[in-house]
Amino acid sequence: MKNPEQERRPERPAEEDGTAHFFRALGKQTKVLREEAELSQKELGALTHVGESLISAIERGVRTPQPDFLVRADEVLGARGVLRAAVDDVQEARRRARTRHPEWYRGYANLEAEAVELHHYCNSAVHGLLQTAEHAHAQFTHWRPLLDEGTVEKRVSDRLARQQVFDRRPAPVISYVLEEVVLQRPIGGREVHETQLRRILEVGRMRNVEIQIMPTDREEHPNLDSAFNLLIPKGQNHQVAYTETQAYPRLITDPAEVRLIADRYGIMRAQALTPRESLAEIERMLGAR
Repeated sequence: MKNPEQERRPERPAEEDGTAHFFRALGKQTKVLREEAELSQKELGALTHVGESLISAIERGVRTPQPDFLVRADEVLGARGVLRAAVDDVQEARRRARTRHPEWYRGYANLEAEAVELHHYCNSAVHGLLQTAEHAHAQFTHWRPLLDEGTVEKRVSDRLARQQVFDRRPAPVISYVLEEVVLQRPIGGREVHETQLRRILEVGRMRNVEIQIMPTDREEHPNLDSAFNLLIPKGQNHQVAYTETQAYPRLITDPAEVRLIADRYGIMRAQALTPRESLAEIERMLGAR
């Protein structure tokens, strides 16, 4: 009989097709060109219309660059077609690349990657799809039981790979209700936390994403329970739910049970700050730092 702990242990990202090595090499190439241009990651991000955390992830080879990023970066960095020439290879590698998840998570991960709607309630931690590489690294570094550095890097890589959901076209409908305390806890320290808040702002300004803050001073709350995700899988018109408590996952497909969770989410959205008010509150948090 398998040990439950072994069944829950994350697997290594697939590298047998060479795509992981390709993206790491492309990331190193981008870093060399950036440093030769005497630009910081933040400056390159501003010039190519992406976040600093994405530049960091691309250079480390844990996030796949979009073709339009390579075209812009080629021009900004004066690469003379070096990065632009990789566009076709990147598109092919993206088709071949597969991030491997542990068996217990794989079913949900596959649904998430192609879902037409994604809705999330977060009560204690920033959702994985919103995390910067630095925030994720800090979270896994302090995980208990302690993880070795190789496992930390693999988990960060897998988490960032899931964020390609934001790059999909047509774009899925995405929403978040974040407890206020999630935004107040400075995981990784002041600088990492500030970058994380800016990343949440960046995502919250996407046209297909709405982020709402649930203030701590609310006197009523319909879900003093665990965090959860709701999604509508591709090709279907009904929701499923996913919860995970103390590393024990549960994919919920029973319509009656999913409806109860969806009802709670709807009430929370009504009680939370509006998306515009929520982004303004995050900007206020940043201004007060």
